[in-house]
Amino acid sequence: MKYIVFCLIAAGVCLAAGLFLTSLLGRKRHFSRIVRVLLTVVFTLIFLIAVAAGYLSRYSHAGKEALAALSGSESVKVSETSTGWYFDGPGEKSALIFYPGAKVEAAAYAPLLLQLAESGEDAFLIRMPCNMAIFGMNRADSVMETYDYGSWYLAGHSMGGMTAALYTCSHPDAVDGLILLAAYSTKELPDEVRLCSIYGSEDGCLDRKEYEQMEWPADSREIVIPGGNHAQFGDYGHQKGDGEALISAQEQQEAAVRAMTEMIEE
Repeated sequence: MKYIVFCLIAAGVCLAAGLFLTSLLGRKRHFSRIVRVLLTVVFTLIFLIAVAAGYLSRYSHAGKEALAALSGSESVKVSETSTGWYFDGPGEKSALIFYPGAKVEAAAYAPLLLQLAESGEDAFLIRMPCNMAIFGMNRADSVMETYDYGSWYLAGHSMGGMTAALYTCSHPDAVDGLILLAAYSTKELPDEVRLCSIYGSEDGCLDRKEYEQMEWPADSREIVIPGGNHAQFGDYGHQKGDGEALISAQEQQEAAVRAMTEMIEE
């Protein structure tokens, strides 16, 4: 928070300095109106860039359990790829591509995907530009082009889920199913795509109004995890505005994995 305040102050100083300079130059007749306008635009852009940089530089980091999960297990080999991590378990027929939530380090979802891979569904955890899935919506393309699986499932948490839904709407023939964790689609999903929506009963961050307005495909299911909240799908600590979970993160992730595997295996 202190860093963001500092960036805002610095950006404000830049903007004020720009306005003062252009005003001062305006008194000099040999400076054209175009030059003064261009200087104002430049300093305004500096202001906006500083604000954006301050906002994006602050994100939730992966916890110790998440970093440990990247080492894999006896049945799952985890390897780093150009877009994130590949959780290669005993599964062979299908795989899941996962988009992380906004401003959350992608590695935070390693425990969830490790459990999923151990249950028989290989998974790919995608690292996003500036930790914002919306900036890397099409990163699933390179995964599907590189690896050979009979079926592909897309999943995402929070904004990552919304982004995964947007990708699904644009590539309905490439995605066999969509799994939303505490998320919703802002566009009408193709009716041929299977949908599974999972969220915790104590979630304080999910926009219920937007969620309830979502258009559901014919083959849809909704799973509410009793006692779960918004943040415990990953390992990145408490999220502002979230409800207090009544179960552990491990219990919530186990429940999510059960729902995910049931949907994929049907």
